[in-house]
Amino acid sequence: MELFKRVRILNFMHYARFTLPISGALVLLCLGLIFFKGFNLGVDFAGGSVVQVRFEKAVGVAKVREAVAHAFKGVQVSEFGAPEEMVIKIPLLARQNGAKQDLGVQISRLLSPLGKFEIRKLDSVGPRVGSELKEKGVLSLVLAIVAMMIYVSFRYEWRFALAGVLALAHDTLVTAVSVIVFNIDLNLEVIAALLTLLGYSINDTIIIFDRIREGMLTRKQQDLYALINEAISSTLTRTLLTSLTVFFVLVVLYLFGSKILIGFSLPMLVGTVVGTYSSIFIAPRLAVLLGFDLGRYHDNELKKLKRKQEKERLRQLYEHGRV
Repeated sequence: MELFKRVRILNFMHYARFTLPISGALVLLCLGLIFFKGFNLGVDFAGGSVVQVRFEKAVGVAKVREAVAHAFKGVQVSEFGAPEEMVIKIPLLARQNGAKQDLGVQISRLLSPLGKFEIRKLDSVGPRVGSELKEKGVLSLVLAIVAMMIYVSFRYEWRFALAGVLALAHDTLVTAVSVIVFNIDLNLEVIAALLTLLGYSINDTIIIFDRIREGMLTRKQQDLYALINEAISSTLTRTLLTSLTVFFVLVVLYLFGSKILIGFSLPMLVGTVVGTYSSIFIAPRLAVLLGFDLGRYHDNELKKLKRKQEKERLRQLYEHGRV
């Protein structure tokens, strides 16, 4: 399937001169948000309890908060998709009395004056489990990035490999900080979205890099910018179709899925857009800025070919008993 009947070579490298400074400013903004505001750790990492309740009739958030505030310090109450449904977030060690009482029983007692309701979900995470989940979540992201670095370093010339890794770090940072902007708790769903993004983003970049390498090996073109523009333009249909397919699925998850899925669907929506953008405008431009030289690359490939031919000649001489 083709979006464009005829491949038109667009000057992406010209546009990249403007997009790269924008991305640099965006990275600085993201670092500033992390430093000054920070992530709001969810129950998975910070520990505590989450209670999801549904009333028969709508009850205001203020009334629910007032009913539970005297028993739990620092409690957070918010609507969950409908006025009748509430989520009560109780920080770790927030109970001021009845600490040994079953949490479900205590919530039922506190909310019973407000009307009939049911407890639909009750999750509790202790401090040790929360700390372990946080460590494992960070470790999984680090190991995934390291694995991608090893993969691309063996597959491509080191400047393209480093450019791919830097673009990947850019995508991960922007997507991670989006949870701060949209006021989403950092939990296991967000970590799952970031890990999914790592694979998606590097795959997009590799498709373009493969086409660039193919052009370098098959055509002795000396204009690197023209070669990169041709590679991106020829893979543009594939890139857009993949991105749009993923994007529309995530839009459906975000609009019609439960609020529980927002921690995954919303960061992935951001990551899909950012990953596609970086694969086209950031990664190839970075490879050029890192000093990749097409002429030197052709010379090195010619030397490798000559060494390979010499080894083959010596092997044939050895097999025929001439060495």
